[in-house]
Amino acid sequence: MSMSRRALLGGLGAAAVGAGTSAPARIPPSSLHPLIGRGYRPTETDEIGLWQQLGRVEEEVAGSNLLIRDPGLNAYLKELIGKVGGPAARDMRIYLVHVADFNAAMFPTGFAIVFSGLLLRMRDEAQLAGVIAHESSHFLLRHQIRQWRDLKRKSDIFSVLAMAAGVAGGAAGIYTGNMTQLAQLATVLSLFRYSRQLEAEADALGLKLIAEAGYSPMAMSDTWLQLIGEIEASAAQRRKRPDRGYSIFATHPAPADRMIDLKLSAAELTVPGKRYDSGRERYLREIAAIRPMLLDDQVRLNDPGASLYVIDALARDGWNGLLRYYEGEVLRLQGGPLRTDRAALSYAAAVAYPDAPADAWRWHGTMELKAGRPAAGRAALQRYLAMTPAAPEAPFVRQMIATAGGEM
Repeated sequence: MSMSRRALLGGLGAAAVGAGTSAPARIPPSSLHPLIGRGYRPTETDEIGLWQQLGRVEEEVAGSNLLIRDPGLNAYLKELIGKVGGPAARDMRIYLVHVADFNAAMFPTGFAIVFSGLLLRMRDEAQLAGVIAHESSHFLLRHQIRQWRDLKRKSDIFSVLAMAAGVAGGAAGIYTGNMTQLAQLATVLSLFRYSRQLEAEADALGLKLIAEAGYSPMAMSDTWLQLIGEIEASAAQRRKRPDRGYSIFATHPAPADRMIDLKLSAAELTVPGKRYDSGRERYLREIAAIRPMLLDDQVRLNDPGASLYVIDALARDGWNGLLRYYEGEVLRLQGGPLRTDRAALSYAAAVAYPDAPADAWRWHGTMELKAGRPAAGRAALQRYLAMTPAAPEAPFVRQMIATAGGEM
């Protein structure tokens, strides 16, 4: 992407215009109910116009070359939003976008985008359901049109409409062409930045929706805790304050307050003695085909603090060869003798699992050769060649084996 991660996330998650800084009082989930149902269509002039413009935006999103077009995975996401999208769920559409960051967003017309980086970070279906339910709640509570009207009251209406027209023009192909990156989405979403009050409402209704669907309400607070931990780990690695150039908390209740509210509300909705299905095995099956790509995308972000945190968080449910391999990749790419030694341990741990990717054997073999263990190194590299004989690196690996005294 030509657009920076920080610029994109700034557009998707920046502070609401005129939003206050004080945290709203906790909103009991039982106090909120969807304001729209199946078949909703706007009747007021300004909302009709907004829907027309965003209809063209959705057409462009649907044709974007950034979409992940895995039929099974997209069907799964459609089914999931159908479970937690409330009474208007059958009208909702969901698009999976290949962007390696934690994000999702719902548009005022009922279509949602989910970033692939979000799928990487979710440990189970319940966590993903919580994020989707939160975004769906913005639509069900008509937050977008409320925020739009508030923006028009507080801002120059002509500049606001010009911005919307520019986005719609881009969606029609005037500015964006094939929409090779998501700058236009960041622009249009900047028109619908939610106040902390609206975010708190979406949290409360989202909790209610996942509880009604049979998921543990605690899943939402678990997700938020992971996000806070990732941002702090990234900042610690970079020796910076945990902001990274954009404020993901600006439009949300303060992290500590939000955690307290989510847990209190989840406790209200949790049925004592009930066994909740996290859907972990089902979720892992659905993302299995793209999980290596998701991890590779994360490593390529060159954010080792965040990457190691994400991998460790996923490993709380059990290590495997894939996670150990990418742990090694993060460490190796950081460089330095200490991290290289740690990477070697990760590769060695990875190949002990039956799901170790071929590259785990390649790097394990390479590390063994560097450590002065040629027999073990050759054996590992030969295993790599057996798994991927036509790999682009295969000729080089064969040369490594020959140089180390092995026969091909």
